[in-house]
Amino acid sequence: MVPPPKIPRVVVSATASGVGKTTATVALIGAMRARGLKVAAFKCGPDYLDPTYHERAAGVRSHNLDGWMMDREAVIATFARASADADIAVIEGMMGLFDSATPTGEEGSTAQLAKWLDAPVILVTDASGVARTIAAVALGFARFDPAVRMAGMICNRVGGCGHLDLLRAVDSEVPIVGGFPAMAELAFPERHLGLLMADESNVPQRLIDGWSRLAAEWLDLDAIVEIARSAPALEIDRAPSLTKIDSSSRPRCRIGVAYDTAFHFYYEDNLNRLRSLGAEIVNFSPIRDRELPEVDGLYFGGGYPESFARELSSNTAMLAAIRRFAASGGLIYAECGGLMYLTDAIQTLDGVRWPMAAIIPGVAVMSERLQAIGYVEVETRADSILGPAQTRFRGHQFRHSTLEGVDGGDRIDRIYNVAPRWGGAPFAEGYRVGNVLASYVHAHWASNPAAAKALVDACIRTHVSRQPAA
Repeated sequence: MVPPPKIPRVVVSATASGVGKTTATVALIGAMRARGLKVAAFKCGPDYLDPTYHERAAGVRSHNLDGWMMDREAVIATFARASADADIAVIEGMMGLFDSATPTGEEGSTAQLAKWLDAPVILVTDASGVARTIAAVALGFARFDPAVRMAGMICNRVGGCGHLDLLRAVDSEVPIVGGFPAMAELAFPERHLGLLMADESNVPQRLIDGWSRLAAEWLDLDAIVEIARSAPALEIDRAPSLTKIDSSSRPRCRIGVAYDTAFHFYYEDNLNRLRSLGAEIVNFSPIRDRELPEVDGLYFGGGYPESFARELSSNTAMLAAIRRFAASGGLIYAECGGLMYLTDAIQTLDGVRWPMAAIIPGVAVMSERLQAIGYVEVETRADSILGPAQTRFRGHQFRHSTLEGVDGGDRIDRIYNVAPRWGGAPFAEGYRVGNVLASYVHAHWASNPAAAKALVDACIRTHVSRQPAA
C-alpha cells in the first residue's frame, strides 16, 4: 500500500483583496527558490493572471484550485500531481480567507481549500497605521473557524523595522512571521482586470527579484518552512489522476491552442486533461503567425484581444485561414476573448470597429464598466462538441464587453442555458455555427471531465471526416 504523500505546504491568504497577497506570495516563492528549493505554486479561485506571476517566480507553471468549479477529489488530485516532486508548495488564496461563492457558507473559499488540503495558513494583512489592533485581527481570524489552522501572519505596508518590531511585541493569537514595507517602486502594473500578465514586457525581472530579496530580508523564512513542514501527510481518498500518455506514442489528435499576448487565459488542468486523453497541444499565435498549424481542432481561450485589435485585424492571412478551417468543418472551441475574435468585429473604447474572423455574427463592444462577473453553471440544450444535450459543467465570467447584433438566422444557435451562481435569471448563450462553439464562459472541465473527452473525441471524428478520399 502506497503511504499518503507528505508534501510541505502553506496557504498564503489575506484579510481582504488588495492587501498585497499576490506580492507576498511571489516574494515568498522567489525567496524559497533562491534557497535552492523546488517550489510548486497554486492559485485558489478562477484567476488567470496571478498564476503568471507565480510562474515567473517559481520557474514552473502554477495551477488553479477552485472549490466551486472543482470538487474535493479533483482539487486534491491536481495538487498532489503538480507538487509530487516539489520541496514545498505555496498556495495563494483568493479575496479574503473566508470569502466564498455564497455569503452564508464556505463553498469556493480559500478556507475550504485549506481544510481540503489540510494546509496551515499564513494571513497577509495591511498593517499600515496599525499597532495593538493587530492582535484583534489575529484573534478573529484564528477563532472564526477552528478547523482552519492559522499558523502565521505577514504584516504588509509597515512603516519600517521599528513598526514591525512593535507588531511582533503584541500578544497575538497568531505569530507574526514577518512583513514588508511599502515599496511603490516595486509595484506590479495593473489594468481593469487587475494585474497585467507577468510577461517580460509588462513585469521586468527586477521586480520579481526585488521582492524575492525583500522576502529574504523581512520574512522569517525558517519559520515559514517549518510551518509548511508541519502539514500532515495528505490523505487522498481514491488517488485519481490523469492518464499519462507515452510521449513516444502517436497522438490521437492535434489541437491548436491560440497563445500569445492577446490570448493566454487557460487553466493548466484543462490543457492537461486534453493531453491525458491523447491530444497533442500545438500553440500558435493569431497575432504573429500567417498560417494555422496542421491540427484537427482549434481552442481560443480568453485574454486581451481588444488591446491587440489592430494587430489581430491586420493579420488578414490568419483570419482567412481560420475562416477556411471553419468552413471545411474544422472544430473550433472559444471562450470570452476567443469568442470576441471569432465575431464580425471588436469595437474598442474609442469607437473604432476592427474586423475579425466573421464566423460568429455580431460585434463585441467594449465598455469601461464591467459587464459580467462571477461563477456560472451551464447546461447544453443540444448535442455539441462538448457532448450530448443536457451536458452540465461549471465556469465563470469576467468581461468588459457585450456581443451586439448577433443575428444569424438559421446559421447560428444558442445552445447554452447559463445560470449565474450569485442570482439573476438564467439566459441563453453558447453560440454554435457548424462545428464552432463560442461563449463568454470560461469552463473548468474538472466540473465534468466528460466534456473534455467529448471535445477530444469530436476532434478525432472531425480529423477522419476531413481526410481527403483515397
